[in-house]
Amino acid sequence: MQGRPIPVYGNGKQVRDWLYVNDHAAALRRVLEKGETWETYNIAGDCCEKSNLEGVNKICEVLDELMPESPYKPHNILISFVTDRPGHDGRYAIDSSKITEKLGWSPRQSFESGLAKTVAWYLGNIEWCERVQRDDSCA
Repeated sequence: MQGRPIPVYGNGKQVRDWLYVNDHAAALRRVLEKGETWETYNIAGDCCEKSNLEGVNKICEVLDELMPESPYKPHNILISFVTDRPGHDGRYAIDSSKITEKLGWSPRQSFESGLAKTVAWYLGNIEWCERVQRDDSCA
């Protein structure tokens, strides 16, 4: 939004399983309400694996759509590849089938819909974002 470079480690091909925050909170509630004591339940985006670069590009697409007058459009021109950190994992993934099978939970939002809602929330709460960035006590 401010025209600053968007740093992406290495080639951006590190894969992550993405999950919308409200889906994660719903999963935690389900575990608290219906989970068995001392059991472990993995929470994931239900096969929603995307590379970091795919995620960053999708954020840029959403910004292009929600901020059509932005002087930085298309926002993906701001992507800047930076030196990867040592030991950076190429993929994070877990099997969340247990929470689906045992507790009946699965995410409601797709990667695209969850990301669009997240970006829209940040755009609607710019003052909060600026305050958090200025003040360590807000984080």
